[in-house]
Amino acid sequence: MNPYLSQLHPYPFEKLAELKHGIVPPADKSPIVLSIGEPAHATPEIIKQALLDNLSGLSNYPTTKGIPELRQAIADWIAKRFHVSVDANSQVLPVSGTREALFSFAQCLIDASSKPVVIMPNPFYQIYEGAALLAGAEPYFLNTTEETDYLPDFDSVPESVWQRCQLIYICSPANPSGSVMSQAEQEKLLRLAEKYDFVIASDECYSELYDDENNPPVGLLETAYQMGNTEFKRCVVFHSLSKRSNAPGLRSGFVAGDADILQHYFQYRTYQGCAMPLPTQYASIKAWQDEDHVIENRRLYREKFTAFIDSLADVCEIKRPPASFYVWLKIPDNIALNDTEFTQQLFAQENVTVLAGSFLSREFQGCNPAARHVRIALVAPLAECIEAAQRIKLFIENIL
Repeated sequence: MNPYLSQLHPYPFEKLAELKHGIVPPADKSPIVLSIGEPAHATPEIIKQALLDNLSGLSNYPTTKGIPELRQAIADWIAKRFHVSVDANSQVLPVSGTREALFSFAQCLIDASSKPVVIMPNPFYQIYEGAALLAGAEPYFLNTTEETDYLPDFDSVPESVWQRCQLIYICSPANPSGSVMSQAEQEKLLRLAEKYDFVIASDECYSELYDDENNPPVGLLETAYQMGNTEFKRCVVFHSLSKRSNAPGLRSGFVAGDADILQHYFQYRTYQGCAMPLPTQYASIKAWQDEDHVIENRRLYREKFTAFIDSLADVCEIKRPPASFYVWLKIPDNIALNDTEFTQQLFAQENVTVLAGSFLSREFQGCNPAARHVRIALVAPLAECIEAAQRIKLFIENIL
């Protein structure tokens, strides 16, 4: 067996299932699950119809690089969204969902012979940590706290760590906080990457779920281009249709950026074998070419955020995030429960499932930045989100 497997932590939802095991919630309260970030809005008809129209493609092996029409549709979307030009042939690669791409990218990139470090935010999407460990690298965590607006502080990293860094994962908008990295912070990171010669893997899967319709989050390629890095050296971005288009089961996304890096990653993927089926590719083209459904998607999330926050504002401090569909709720200081106890008792008393923040983070440098937080995914229908907020409010009032 791979010796690095023993270093992996249980997945957050395994921990959650264990936390809830044996508890019987009130039978008169229907279950409301807000723990997992699985979009529940309807998948657009244009995507479903394109799948049906191209089922004949199941009789053909797909290629690793995908069909030219898909790569061009992605390149066109990048140009429209981020105001940069990418080459559809050399700087775009379709992937079967960004989860597998974020993981496999580290397996391709890391040279384990030189005691590498992979830097990542803390809390984090657990794929980053698993990818680093199984590639033979040491994870280095950047604690993201309320004091830093839940964003990484690059100035806090010692030079000795930058010198060993081969890869850094960033996530903007962030999971779980929804905080958005500024262009100035991205510029700082790009200068560090050039100085110390490491690669930036920018997870931008929540980039299309933002609150201000006139202020979309900046992307790494956009920042690099404006700095004069028009070839996107050391930059690779990851995008997905799961959140943007409510199509998590489609397993469709892309990576884009540095052509030299993507050429090596393409070679790796020809052996890894995660080519996207042709019906999925044609459905993805339709998704990337349409913005109307994405605008409507954002409207629905705004409606839920407003209702949810309004319901809870008088019993706890709750902030509306600039992006994503998560509420990163800080447990009030006058509540004598930690995040796991809060999660467990909320389920036991109100049949509402949220995710304990510490399941998404690690103790690092004497701090667990996700302690006393819970992640609430506003993916359920509006009525359920309102009902959940009312139950959480009642729960907080009862334990104060």
